[in-house]
Amino acid sequence: MVNSSTSALGIIFPNSYDALVPELVNVRLMASIPFASRYRLIDFVLSSMAHCDINNVSVMVNNNYHSLMDHLDSGREWDLVRKNGGLTIFPPFAEKESKPYVGRVEALAGILENLRDQKEKYVVMSDTNLAVNFDFRAMIDAHIASGADVTVAYNEQELPESLLKSQSNDKGFYYTFDINDGRITKIYVNDKEPGIQNFSMNIYVVERELLIDMVNTAFVRGQQFFERDVLLAQLNKLNVQAYKYDGYVARISGMKSYFDENMKLLDDHNLDALFSGAPIYTKIRDDNPTRYIEGARVQNVMAADGCVIEGEVENSVLFRGVKIAKGAKVKNCVLMQGTVVEAGANVEYLITDKNVTITAGKEMRGTDTFPVYIAKFQTV
Repeated sequence: MVNSSTSALGIIFPNSYDALVPELVNVRLMASIPFASRYRLIDFVLSSMAHCDINNVSVMVNNNYHSLMDHLDSGREWDLVRKNGGLTIFPPFAEKESKPYVGRVEALAGILENLRDQKEKYVVMSDTNLAVNFDFRAMIDAHIASGADVTVAYNEQELPESLLKSQSNDKGFYYTFDINDGRITKIYVNDKEPGIQNFSMNIYVVERELLIDMVNTAFVRGQQFFERDVLLAQLNKLNVQAYKYDGYVARISGMKSYFDENMKLLDDHNLDALFSGAPIYTKIRDDNPTRYIEGARVQNVMAADGCVIEGEVENSVLFRGVKIAKGAKVKNCVLMQGTVVEAGANVEYLITDKNVTITAGKEMRGTDTFPVYIAKFQTV
């Protein structure tokens, strides 16, 4: 085993695929969307990097990043408070004549001088629309052993329905592959083929010097996207290897998938698959344990700290500080931080953003195919 991870730096793109969940990113970005009761989506990739000794991490924010900055702070929870390296948040790079970046090429072009100053040999790049407990060390070792120019992680799954039914490309590109003996021979952009596909996880390993050359050349040519404009155009020239990931992957590709991926974690098998590896770290908040008041009825619930439950809750994910009053009934719901369900309210198939109040006696029902979303700070 090659101990290569200490010579890798991480680059995270937290705004990728924001357009897939417009309701949830109105006041935040994909990376800071709450997930699995007490985490944010960026916690998974950032914790995975930290466990693999990738302790020089750059976060390339674009817009709506204040909540992410508040969550990450100095990076202490991920042991990224360092004299050299550590956590660096790069604000959007834009000149007077241009807008903030669109694709990875434009984003990386804005930090080329910084990349040149780094000492690490390899770069690991990742988006944040996946909740995954990923072993970057194993991927870097596979990259070195194969002699690849670029290694791309993928998993085998069917394309999400929300992507198959999309009528436009304005929600971002996704990629599937043909693979021959470990090498990617063809990249498909926004393919609509049914059945199991080699579905890119948008996690890449590449040598830092090669990445600088690729980005510099692509940017001069006016190209924007690393996958579509750089890799796809040079598959015959570059040795692009595929790295298959067989672990648990929760992929957020729409509001329905956000609801479904949260609800899947109520199954102990899925919960263990995601969390049984290295620990996932998040911002620490000192709060009381969840309190179950006499008369409360709870079945198959994931509840974070600070919750107070007096009513009935079934098959639901509760984030920090959720309050369910006496006589209230909650079933098949994802309730974010600070949600209050008052006495006598009856809700089913709901997604509430932070600090939502469902007033006494109200009845609200979505369906398993169309959960109802209530925006932040709303009172119903």
